[in-house]
Amino acid sequence: MKKLSKKTLNKSFFTWFYGNLTCFSQEHMQTFGYLCAMLPVVEELYDDNDKQKEAMSTYTAFFNTEPQIGTLVVGMTAGLEEAKANNQPIDSEAINGIRAGLMGPLAGIGDSMIVGTLIPILLGIGLGLSTGGNPLGAIFYIVVWNALMFFGMKFAYFKGYELGGKAVEILVGEQAQAIRDSIIMIGTIVMGAVAASWINIHTAWVLPGGGELQKTLDGIYPKMLSGITVVFCWWLMTKKNISPTMVMLLLVVIAFVGVLAGFFNPGLSY
Repeated sequence: MKKLSKKTLNKSFFTWFYGNLTCFSQEHMQTFGYLCAMLPVVEELYDDNDKQKEAMSTYTAFFNTEPQIGTLVVGMTAGLEEAKANNQPIDSEAINGIRAGLMGPLAGIGDSMIVGTLIPILLGIGLGLSTGGNPLGAIFYIVVWNALMFFGMKFAYFKGYELGGKAVEILVGEQAQAIRDSIIMIGTIVMGAVAASWINIHTAWVLPGGGELQKTLDGIYPKMLSGITVVFCWWLMTKKNISPTMVMLLLVVIAFVGVLAGFFNPGLSY
């Protein structure tokens, strides 16, 4: 019975960890990074060159997902390739089907959990530690992010290898949608907290009767202008498909015109 060695599995993992975006392009995305990660697995399982070529052709199909959580797929297919080499009822078509079926769900989970939740939390802590130009914030983010990613991705790879095809039901079964919805909700709450903590927009506009517009708005809804700005940016990017770069340029223009018109106070709006 053929069994992948720990050395080969580690080599496969490190190849994906460092090179999941190898030769990245809009046409291939992470295909070549995936291909390189599976190379040591195939080389150990098959001695015949023709069988190696046949096995590697399985991983030339398009692949793209969230790279951290997506490590699970690489580990799973290593386990499935091992089962295939031992003449179990697994073929290339089944492996490709599992890869294609998991790309989307894992991308959704990873984007919500990593990009939408974990990164904003770490950045929020880092920004808090950076008050007054303290370098501790940047050091914190770099160290904690890389440590979490390394050990998290390694755990995902070997857990995927251990589970093999059993992980498919967990990730795309009935419970998967509930898991994704829960993560999206957490991510939304975190983004709302980050926006409320770090976006502070005030107006210097004085009402005709002599009152300050900012105090009136605060009496109705604190940080109303900050909330409107966040919703406005979301609307531009999601409903109008405007790129984040263009949105930032638009905000600069609005801020510039607002200061000239006296609506914004440059000392309070940041």
